[in-house]
Amino acid sequence: MEQRHKGDGDMLLVVDVGNTNIVLGVYDGTTLVHHWRLETRKSRTSDEYGVLFHQMCVLAEIDRSRIGHMILACVVPPLVESMVQLGRRYLGLQKIMVVGHGTKTGMPIRYENPREVGADRIVNAVAAYDHVQRKSAVIVCDFGTATTFDVVSRQGEYLGGAIAPGINVSLDALFHQASKLPRIELVRPREVIGKNTVASMQSGVVYGYVGLVDGIVERMIAELGTAGLGDGGARPIVLATGGLAALIGGESRVIDEVLPFLTLEGLRLLWERNR
Repeated sequence: MEQRHKGDGDMLLVVDVGNTNIVLGVYDGTTLVHHWRLETRKSRTSDEYGVLFHQMCVLAEIDRSRIGHMILACVVPPLVESMVQLGRRYLGLQKIMVVGHGTKTGMPIRYENPREVGADRIVNAVAAYDHVQRKSAVIVCDFGTATTFDVVSRQGEYLGGAIAPGINVSLDALFHQASKLPRIELVRPREVIGKNTVASMQSGVVYGYVGLVDGIVERMIAELGTAGLGDGGARPIVLATGGLAALIGGESRVIDEVLPFLTLEGLRLLWERNR
């Protein structure tokens, strides 16, 4: 595929590379004009990803020559270079921002070792605090390969969080380790008391995770209050994102809002702060 332009357009490509999916979005100013979700495959080359991206832009009627900037958050190290090469070879970009320890976030990291915090978690925290207009403590639940919980104080400090196995990881383990249990579609159960194996598995997984989320978040809220890091009695706002956020968020008693593109918005904000 020939390089047709110099990447001097006004639109921004944001790329979130997770262990299961790669989510891409194109922003025109502050508006997310299109987004895509791809399966993460370490074996794919930058050329293969470039062809896929070209086809997606054609189908979405997006002029690639308008994409002049790119920011990337990646938790799969072997794919960093592939994504960077996609931007350079297929968009003509010379400078591509990769979220890392040198990225200006505007958020103090109160982790014992800040380098251990995944880029996606910091991006989520930045977006969440901006979403609540920097007026409240906030907790982000991200339902990806792992289910992560990240806490930001009212003063805008990243305090840490929790990491649990993701829903699909647990389902895969159940399927592989229990000989008689089938693969199932993950949907909202009609009732808690399942009347067959599939319904029972759906109930156990969905409501089990709802209980996990509610339990962890409630403990976090209590701990924030005990440590004097909350809002002086006001409850922190709880946001959910990730592929299964809507399913769990609809059943949870603690999740206030589901924001499917919170990570993409965080990448846009970090681009603005570092450009």
